[in-house]
Amino acid sequence: MICGIDEAGRGCLAGDLCIAGVVFKSEILGLKDSKKLTPKKREALFGEICEKSTYKIVTFSSLDVDHLGLSKCLNLGLKAITEFFGKEYKFIFDGNSKFGVKELNTMIKADAKIPEVSAASILAKVTRDRNLTIAHKKYPDFGFLTHKGYATKAHIEALKNFGYTEFHRKTYHIKALEKVLF
Repeated sequence: MICGIDEAGRGCLAGDLCIAGVVFKSEILGLKDSKKLTPKKREALFGEICEKSTYKIVTFSSLDVDHLGLSKCLNLGLKAITEFFGKEYKFIFDGNSKFGVKELNTMIKADAKIPEVSAASILAKVTRDRNLTIAHKKYPDFGFLTHKGYATKAHIEALKNFGYTEFHRKTYHIKALEKVLF
């Protein structure tokens, strides 16, 4: 049996890093890479995936990422998922790095090729987006609901104007901000 694994938030300046693992109990139709689905469709599929699969979601805050480092967070999250499911599964992780977890099989674009990885992509993305709603409510001027924590022009402008929040990864240095913040 396959356990699909994917993450959301690896390249962001703000927000959580979410890693999900999914094993199907029954078939789920309409799965695609989460980036190719509308937010409404992702939300609908999130519930169906939770009902029709066994899953684990591991979340690291921006503070965790700053303290431990991105690679260590990925290593710990991937280990937590492989240990949760056990050795009888074939673990397929989207990408080309195992982050020190020997049980993983990596595949570039697995989120578009393997339904279990597509499902993991959706769980990770929806979890992360829901958590960013909290950041948006606290700091509406940052536009978290629009840029989702990525380094868009609008996000960098907000950082220049308002500085970092507790949702930002402070170890991620941005050249455009060095003169302003450092």
